[in-house]
Amino acid sequence: MEKQLTTVGVVGGGQLAWMMAQEAPRLGLKLAVQTPEETDPAVVLADKVVLAAIADGEGTKALAEHCGVITFENEFVDLPSLEKLAEQGVTFYPRLDSLAPLLDKWEQRHFLQNLGVPVPDFWALESLPSQLPAFPWVLKARRHGYDGQGTQIINSPADLPDLSQDHPGSWMVESFVPYERELAVLGARNAKGEVEIYPVVETHQIDQVCRWVVAPAPIDAAIAATAQDYCRRILNHLDYVGILAIEFFLLPKSNQTHTPEQRLLINELAPRTHNSGHFSLDACHTSQFALQLQAVTGQTLGSSALHCGQAVMVNLLGYEVSAGDYQQQLAKLDALPHSHVHWYGKGECRPGRKLGHVTLLNPRVESEPSTVWAEDLVKQVENIWYPAAT
Repeated sequence: MEKQLTTVGVVGGGQLAWMMAQEAPRLGLKLAVQTPEETDPAVVLADKVVLAAIADGEGTKALAEHCGVITFENEFVDLPSLEKLAEQGVTFYPRLDSLAPLLDKWEQRHFLQNLGVPVPDFWALESLPSQLPAFPWVLKARRHGYDGQGTQIINSPADLPDLSQDHPGSWMVESFVPYERELAVLGARNAKGEVEIYPVVETHQIDQVCRWVVAPAPIDAAIAATAQDYCRRILNHLDYVGILAIEFFLLPKSNQTHTPEQRLLINELAPRTHNSGHFSLDACHTSQFALQLQAVTGQTLGSSALHCGQAVMVNLLGYEVSAGDYQQQLAKLDALPHSHVHWYGKGECRPGRKLGHVTLLNPRVESEPSTVWAEDLVKQVENIWYPAAT
């Protein structure tokens, strides 16, 4: 019985589960993971491993035998098979009815719209209005898209790929948003209704893959408060248990009458720990991974506040096909002042793959958030990490 109460199951075994596994012992917990590959990062730290595909319901059934609650590293699950397990007494956090409106981006958009939260204009690809929306469009896969996969900018009808072989209802179209900045916020909620919201961060994407994050975002306090309020509203409305990430577009301030609500659009929700929250491992009193574990095991939530003035997190992305360990570059990154290097131990490097990240802190709590400070450190990191152009 003790094992059941102290072991958390995670569907997924990538770097998010790996970082969760690092936090588990500090909270008196063990971790069991369901993951398809023995080489996945979390395998080396997990107390129990079930080798099975993420959407394999039988694998999740086997995982449930080793834990008292199951949570998720990603949203690529098969909800019907999980619902059968829930009927048999398996506990999932977030609850499956909390996940249900979030897994499909089309359904997620309708959920947010019905909640009165602003989102970009969107249409089902197979039922575009007779008067087509103005280009450019953003073509999105309704399921399983991440890090730019399943997303494409469409500037004219000629840019549309051949989707005739895809299942109807697999794609949606959104209006392209000419944003000023991209923002994100993470919040956690436990079953008692306690909520912790992290500072709003600014995220920077290149080719739709996050390259770096600065916390807190150098934005108006009213904008930050609005983003955090949306997060709290969504958590409470869903009776959510666990970590939830929200990505925003911040629209340009075209006139003085625009309210914070008019300037924020929600881009996407992610019902899990998230790349935009990795800074919390080193910059906050409680990391997003610890909060996730605290929330799903019914513990009191720790503080999400920063213990430094500012932090910047830089992703270390693959830039070649290699099996190298990059120890020289990692040592140089580790030598930077106030740096914290996290290397995921993935066996194969390939272009665009997230291999690790480094977080750099500004220890001066009284300092004002500065994009210039962050950009200078990003340049230092990327000059070390990426080979010089030849």
